[in-house]
Amino acid sequence: MSRFRSAAGAVALAGLLVGCSAGEPEAAPELPDRICWGGAFAGSDVAPLLPPGGRVEFSPQADRALALAEERDPAICTLYIDGKMRFQASATRWKSAESIDWTSRASARPEPLDVGEKGIMWKGGAASSFVCGSAENAKSPGKHIELRISAEYAPDKHRLRTAPPELMKQLMAFARSELQCAGE
Repeated sequence: MSRFRSAAGAVALAGLLVGCSAGEPEAAPELPDRICWGGAFAGSDVAPLLPPGGRVEFSPQADRALALAEERDPAICTLYIDGKMRFQASATRWKSAESIDWTSRASARPEPLDVGEKGIMWKGGAASSFVCGSAENAKSPGKHIELRISAEYAPDKHRLRTAPPELMKQLMAFARSELQCAGE
């Protein structure tokens, strides 16, 4: 009889544990086929960088077309999971390459990123830049576009090292096309 009670207790305890874990998501939520500004990224490429969760929401700018009318006025696409920011991409227009400053990332020990004119990559993110357009005259050297990606909450830390270069390439190609960069 004692053995029966022990087995029944173990089965009941296992049922409680399964019941507790059944309410928590174990995988990243599904994303649309294309995300950010009408299609900068394949949802399937971003999904592995997301932690488990249930409800997915995007910032209002995420559905708008990518446009950079004013200097230092970034276009930002933020993806929230269960109300918390879990992925972000941004594009900002600058007058000169010298205006682009990544010194705040120095403590993250960034590595060079071979995408665009210059780029860096750190655990959970990347930044790069390129020139959109050409110099019309000495006072107009073209538009310097800074791109950033942040995905610091990925459950697979190896993906944080391998995914940003590919995502940055997607973002750069998309931005060049959307911003109609001449000669690109």
